[in-house]
Amino acid sequence: MSGFIPPWLDYLLTALQVRLVRAREAPTRGASAVEWVIITAIIAAVALGLATLIRNLVEDRAQEIENTFGESGGGQQ
Repeated sequence: MSGFIPPWLDYLLTALQVRLVRAREAPTRGASAVEWVIITAIIAAVALGLATLIRNLVEDRAQEIENTFGESGGGQQ
């Protein structure tokens, strides 16, 4: 799975690139736009980090539950 970029991450990176280009081309609002691009990038990074953390926690918990019920033979079949 090396080199795979999820579609949502690809879209996010493209959107940030578009905002950066617009920020550089806007003569009167350039500094403000650049600040917004930086803020957006920071928020996106934090959101991505939290999503990864939550995903890992959920997967670990799911594996723990699967191991617990798998070993005891619980559940109806």
